[in-house]
Amino acid sequence: MIHVCSLAALPATVEATGARHILTVMGNVSKVVRPASVQEANHLLISMDDITEPAEGFVVPSEAHIMRALTFIRGWDRAAPMVIHCYAGISRSSASAFMAACALNPHRDEAAIARQIRTASPSAFPNRLIVTLADRVLGRDGRMIRALDEMGPGNMSVEGRPFRVDLE
Repeated sequence: MIHVCSLAALPATVEATGARHILTVMGNVSKVVRPASVQEANHLLISMDDITEPAEGFVVPSEAHIMRALTFIRGWDRAAPMVIHCYAGISRSSASAFMAACALNPHRDEAAIARQIRTASPSAFPNRLIVTLADRVLGRDGRMIRALDEMGPGNMSVEGRPFRVDLE
C-alpha cells in the first residue's frame, strides 16, 4: 500500500501507517527530516520542482528522475507501506503514486487507478509532466495521460490531506 502526504504530514503518516520506505519528490529536499523508524537506505530523495516546463531557477521533472523513482519503487519489498510525499501532498506526490501503481501492476487499468486516486483525494492534481514521462517510460501508450484527463483537476479549495493508493 502507498500513502501520499505533504511534508508537514510526513512524520505522522509514517507513524500511523508503519511505513518503512519513503519517496520524497520536492524542490528543497534539505527540508526533509527522515523519521527515525525508516532506514536511510529506504528513503529516496529526488529534487524536482512542481513545474511542467523548464523555468530558470527551477528543476524540471526529467526522465532521469522517473527512472530513479521507478528503480526505488520496484526495489520496495512491500512488507510494509511506502509513503510518497512532496511539499503540499497534491501534485508531485500524487503523480508519483500514480506512476508507482502503474509500474507495480502492469496490467491494471490506468483509468481505474486514477479514479481511485480521485476518490481518495479530492485535492490530488498529479503533475502532468511526471505522468507524461512515466507513461512513456512504462510503455503505457498515452493511457496514463488519458486517465489523468478523465480524472480532471483537483479541488484546489481544499487542503491536501494524506490518502492511500491500493496496489491491487
